[in-house]
Amino acid sequence: MAAPCPEDPSLERHFKGHRDAVTCVDFSLNTKQLASGSMDSCLMVWHMKPQSRAYRFAGHKDAVTCVNFSPSGHLLASGSRDKTVRIWIPNVKGESTVFRAHTATVRSIHFCSDGQSFVTASDDKTVKVWSTHRQKFLFSLSQHINWVRCARFSPDGRLIVSASDDKTVKLWDKTSRECVHSYCEHGGFVTFVDFHPSGTCIAAGGMDNTVKVWDVRTHRLLQHYQLHSAAVNALSFHPSGNYLLTASSDSTLKILDLMEGRLLYTLHGHQVRASAWCCGVEGGG
Repeated sequence: MAAPCPEDPSLERHFKGHRDAVTCVDFSLNTKQLASGSMDSCLMVWHMKPQSRAYRFAGHKDAVTCVNFSPSGHLLASGSRDKTVRIWIPNVKGESTVFRAHTATVRSIHFCSDGQSFVTASDDKTVKVWSTHRQKFLFSLSQHINWVRCARFSPDGRLIVSASDDKTVKLWDKTSRECVHSYCEHGGFVTFVDFHPSGTCIAAGGMDNTVKVWDVRTHRLLQHYQLHSAAVNALSFHPSGNYLLTASSDSTLKILDLMEGRLLYTLHGHQVRASAWCCGVEGGG
């Protein structure tokens, strides 16, 4: 007997409140809240419970480019074109602490799984690691030779991966602060990278319209997808590790079945000519 088909994806909620393009989204780990950042310089925190009021946080002086909830959900980090990082308490008051983080646009921010530190990436070509509670800069990783679009901790917090406009993905050892490996297979700027929930592989997307998956132990290219007709702007693993969600400038999101190595679904929730800049999976990235 054939295995039952998974339920087809359908549009569950539609949030409207930003005054300009939405640049980034992130679910809290318990999936009760969704944070979004926008070109309007504001963050919004949406409650998944119907009829709940959203919070709007103002403080950044320019576009918000990245958002990330801490693992506990008690903090929300944001980065901006104003070169700063803000750590917010995501409640009705919306108080925040400002970090003068970089000398150019902050493109990416991500908490370590223990919540004790976070990593940022910037157009100043650096990746920086910060202490969350001591609110201080710890160290910088600076071997990229062009803008760094994205940086992520491994699930165990021992590695950091970064993606850059220098067409490389770099894997770093957090303790030694050294670059362990550079992946150079992308044919254009690399826009996004993330770790598989197991920590054994990474996936990256780029301006060459491709998604590539590498093993971080052998550094071997495991899978290569060329399914989008424009740049891949973001990706997110399903918590099971079996699926990968990708967002593209071709206005679509795609769900890839990593076990079968094939396209499962194409989602057309966005208007024609409206790039899909970000994506997230409930309970995932």
